[in-house]
Amino acid sequence: MLRTFAATLAVACLTLAGCSGASVPSEVAPGGASITHRYGTTEVPVDPQRVVTVGLTDHDTVLALGVTPVAVTDWFGDQPYGVWPWAQDALGDATPVVLEAAAAQMEFEKIAAAAPDLILAVNSGLTQAQYDTLTAIAPTVAQSGEFVDYGTPWQDQTRIIGAALGRTAQAEELVADVEADFAAAREANPRFDGAIGIIGLTGTDGDYYPYGPEDARARFLGALGFAQAPGIAELAGENFFATISAERFDLLADADVLVWIAATEAERTALQTNPAYAALTLVQEGRDVFPAYDPLGAALSYNSVLSLPFAIDGMVPLLQAAIDGDPATTA
Repeated sequence: MLRTFAATLAVACLTLAGCSGASVPSEVAPGGASITHRYGTTEVPVDPQRVVTVGLTDHDTVLALGVTPVAVTDWFGDQPYGVWPWAQDALGDATPVVLEAAAAQMEFEKIAAAAPDLILAVNSGLTQAQYDTLTAIAPTVAQSGEFVDYGTPWQDQTRIIGAALGRTAQAEELVADVEADFAAAREANPRFDGAIGIIGLTGTDGDYYPYGPEDARARFLGALGFAQAPGIAELAGENFFATISAERFDLLADADVLVWIAATEAERTALQTNPAYAALTLVQEGRDVFPAYDPLGAALSYNSVLSLPFAIDGMVPLLQAAIDGDPATTA
């Protein structure tokens, strides 16, 4: 069963392009922004002061834009107030209410008690019923209707949230800065260009979860120049991940680089000692990468304007070592 990064949100969720899923005005009107999303259009008040973030990573973007949310969603990782190291300076001494992403039911009472004037659920899988309940509390911006749940690209997320907060110019600056980081990494690493890169999540139940082209982590590799593996893309279909067993490790065989996010050392060991996995040429040549789950793997999964520079700095050296053509160099 897909546990941490799956859409069940037990701990984390299994999901980069221009803004197309939501209507993001280039300038916010004097009366506030109108944001179109999966469930309609939300009229956002001018300069909202009490912002609650229901989307898994929305608080990163809000903090990057200089606003401190009054309540945040704790996606995974047992971090103070659900905020990882790359965003803690932006949080400062604030102590927002923490909403549990893994709660069996959305914590509507805690959200209402925070007295929000804006609720953000951009990086989410909000249902119609949940949206209806939230809108009875405060104006709510849901996820885009143009992408799978949890699949709105980070650029879109930044622009949507920037528009909702009346900070469109600042949002564009943030997007430009991160895209410049990706461009610099691509220019410095021509080996990445067109190489096939697969990134996935290890499992504990005999299944493994490579991410498809709708996923943020796969888009991260794409932004560095890597190409998607056709077999994985086909298998994932409209979902943001595929599910494979050891019998289908052949789908990984053509990858130039294979990246695994392993939540525990036991998961990593179980995969590396699997005979079918160990037999893959790319594994024998040291072209598989296991970034430390805390915090590099988490930064890949957050995939926000705050976590992406951290992820680029951490991942590029690992990818360089994996693709340098020297089996003696391990990542």
